[in-house]
Amino acid sequence: MAPPLSRRFLLQSAIVAAAVPGVSFGTGGGRAAAATVPAPSTWSVRPFALKDVTLGQGLFADKRQLMLDHGRGYDVDRLLQVFRANAGLSTKGAVAPGGWEGLDGEANGNLRGHYTGHFLTMLAQAYAGTGDTAYADRIRSMVGALSEVREALRGDPKMLAVTGKWGGAHENVRGSYQYIDLPAAVLGGAAAVTLSVWVMPTHTANWQRVFDFGDDTTRYMYLATRNADGVPRFAVTTGGPGGEQGLNGTAALPLNQWSHLAVTLSGSTGTLYVNGSAVARNASMTLNPSVLGTLANNWLGRSNFSGDPVYAGAFDEFNVWSRALTADEITSLQTNEAKKSAAGLGDLASYWFAATDGGTFADASGRGLTATLRRTWGGPSHPGFLAAYPETQFIALESMTSGDYTKVWAPYYTAHKILKGLVDAYLATDDARALDLASGMCDWMYSRLSRLPDATLQRMWGIFSSGEFGGIVETIVDLYTITGEPDHLALAKLFDLDRLIDACAANTDILDGLHANQHIPIFTGYVRLYDATGETRYLTAAKNFWDMVVPQRMYGIGGTSTAEFWKARGVVSGSISDTNAETCCAYNMLKLSRMLFFHEQDPKYMDYYERALLNQVLGSKQDTAHAEKPLVTYFIGLKPGHVRDYTPKQGTTCCEGTGLESATKYQDSVYFAKADGSALYVNLYSATTLHWTAQGVTVTQTTDYPREQGSTITVEGGGGTFEMKLRVPSWATAGFRVTVNGGAVSGTPTAGSYFTIPSRIWRDGDVVRVTIPFRLRVEKALDDPTLQTLFHGPVNLVGRNASTSYLSFGLYGNAGLSGDLLPSLTPVSGEPLHHTLDGTEFAPFYEGTEDPTHAYFRRSEPKVVLGGTDAGVANPARSDGTTLLDEIWAGAPFADKGALVARVRATVSSWVSDGLLGRADGQKVITTAENASYEA
Repeated sequence: MAPPLSRRFLLQSAIVAAAVPGVSFGTGGGRAAAATVPAPSTWSVRPFALKDVTLGQGLFADKRQLMLDHGRGYDVDRLLQVFRANAGLSTKGAVAPGGWEGLDGEANGNLRGHYTGHFLTMLAQAYAGTGDTAYADRIRSMVGALSEVREALRGDPKMLAVTGKWGGAHENVRGSYQYIDLPAAVLGGAAAVTLSVWVMPTHTANWQRVFDFGDDTTRYMYLATRNADGVPRFAVTTGGPGGEQGLNGTAALPLNQWSHLAVTLSGSTGTLYVNGSAVARNASMTLNPSVLGTLANNWLGRSNFSGDPVYAGAFDEFNVWSRALTADEITSLQTNEAKKSAAGLGDLASYWFAATDGGTFADASGRGLTATLRRTWGGPSHPGFLAAYPETQFIALESMTSGDYTKVWAPYYTAHKILKGLVDAYLATDDARALDLASGMCDWMYSRLSRLPDATLQRMWGIFSSGEFGGIVETIVDLYTITGEPDHLALAKLFDLDRLIDACAANTDILDGLHANQHIPIFTGYVRLYDATGETRYLTAAKNFWDMVVPQRMYGIGGTSTAEFWKARGVVSGSISDTNAETCCAYNMLKLSRMLFFHEQDPKYMDYYERALLNQVLGSKQDTAHAEKPLVTYFIGLKPGHVRDYTPKQGTTCCEGTGLESATKYQDSVYFAKADGSALYVNLYSATTLHWTAQGVTVTQTTDYPREQGSTITVEGGGGTFEMKLRVPSWATAGFRVTVNGGAVSGTPTAGSYFTIPSRIWRDGDVVRVTIPFRLRVEKALDDPTLQTLFHGPVNLVGRNASTSYLSFGLYGNAGLSGDLLPSLTPVSGEPLHHTLDGTEFAPFYEGTEDPTHAYFRRSEPKVVLGGTDAGVANPARSDGTTLLDEIWAGAPFADKGALVARVRATVSSWVSDGLLGRADGQKVITTAENASYEA
């Protein structure tokens, strides 16, 4: 029995649930919603549903279209292959995608099933964002198939009938872990014996057993389709592998073709036949079934050695005779069914696999030795179980003390992806089957985890990476808001990792050495647990955690992590490698930033959102169409000359999965509404149209941002009354101007805030114009100010250069009074946001090319140059690397030349006083500043 929930916990949950308004996360309307997740009362602003925000033409739409085409055309039977195989169902001839998604991938495909969940989410978002029913049809098809899979897993395995050598046959689908269990009397203790079988192997794994009769790994008799040399082998022993008496074939059996195998034992002679020909004979054999005696395990398709693969392929006609057939009788079996051959049916056992479509096989020998189809792992512990592999990974995790992904690779992470895909499928299509599958998965997880002591759970969730569970808490809480099942909320709390929560709640940074993407999505879930329970430690921990990553462990593009892990706080330069910025990390940091903004409208969250979305996330998608691969990066190396890999690890990694999702929800955070509907937040400048039915208006942004430095916002419909809050990016220090219908709006916009157009009755045709001049600026690595990355407004510019050493550039020489460094660069005609500097082209990071890039460069300002004039003075530096020119230009923007000269005088005076600059050299700098001319 599961431990009872406390009365206090149940009462608190009931109060919170009652307080949640029954409205969608989306605050608009648009197309009719299929289903909704109630919005928490704790959110002071709320997002709009994807269906309420239409993506217009531009950079984001172009990127999205590549993924939409991929999602529309990809064969979803390939995604379902591993699920169907696990259930013993026909895989319809589909081939698994490969990479991490399939039995042959890394760690034996121990993560299989995750990609299918991502794909379902992508389809749901594609349908919501476009209204194209082709995506909904694909969702329903996949949900139907997964329903069949769960139904098959709930019961005993059943025969999979295929075309056999003589009619019907039974197929063991690779990945089904199925075998045929024969009664103990099958060999009858015979001293002489013949075993005959038709096989059609479908995989080349060695040591697949056609049959294995034995007690353990000491006493057994087997026939394998392939030994270590890839040829058939028969062996019998009472002394383990070292005592085997064997017969080896001479050639490999062909795949996907029927082959006949037979073994005869008589006296001291054993013979192995392949397709009627004797390929091996041993006249010194002393072992036979009479010596072995009655054996415990009598199996077709399974080995007594647990590490050997289960036979993948089909069986037809397995016969056992209590004598050695003659060569002529073996020959007759090649052209006749056994019952019509010279040999006749086996007198010890005879199975026609076409005779049943259930889970048992009748014996035609007259001995009544009915065989039973079984799974090596038995079956699920709960009828809600759904996965693309056996429950054994989940079971093994419960006793693990350290991670080993070759044995257990994040089963609850995989479960999360499947669960999330099903919840999204339900919300998109209102398909009750998807909700039933999702709810069943949570019921199954609760049945397992609620029985475990808290110490066991804490140990499990702290293991890398076997204990990784992704964003499962968030999805479980979302499901709870739909189902209202107390066990679902209780399940979400079973994923508490107290060491992490308590440290972050106390603002104690313990992230150094942790696996980044194992921990980021945990906090999005904990924010949702705060929403559902009111326990403040969850929200406090999440806020503090965010500050430990941004900017402390953040690269300029918004990404984080090195080789999937975090280094110490503030180490940026010291962590740059070929394996920076795992793309999943950016995906999950965006989700967490968004979730925190719902609770506290701190502009820093949306500043980060723009940075990571516009740079890393867009740049992670290659600008190329591909039918088979989503073409999304895993890592984005920031070392000089790095070339992005858009097909990492042969495809279907975690990052390609999140990449499917990212590219179909670009519009999800452009607009939020205040919970009471009194304000509209415009968080991102993007060509979009918002259908806000609650206010009776349509809000359209027309812009080519970021290739345009601003946006035009048009309100249609009229009659709505609300404030419009426009995000003023923290980098927008060159001015931010707003007009309504051509008239300036009063107030002074402040970088890193929201500028408010006061509440008004909006009229049809009202036009808001936002102008955001860009500046070229640098951002310095926290631990090395000489290592810098270049930004033009929100856009990270990367050098395209094959050199594998850091490039060195100076930028102050032609800086204007505004502090803008752009005059030092030369624009490339016809290429927006492209510039050259000292022969190197700088281009937006978001362009998904395969050019070698330099995200960081060495800043070198060896001489004091002002307004293009060399002062003839070396540019001195303080011990922390800050130079004289750095301090001068830190005062920008300057109202006029006089203000700049005044800054130069004050800075020079300070440096002379500190003994860092000679008085004569200081005067040269001042004179140069006075005589030089500057752009505005």
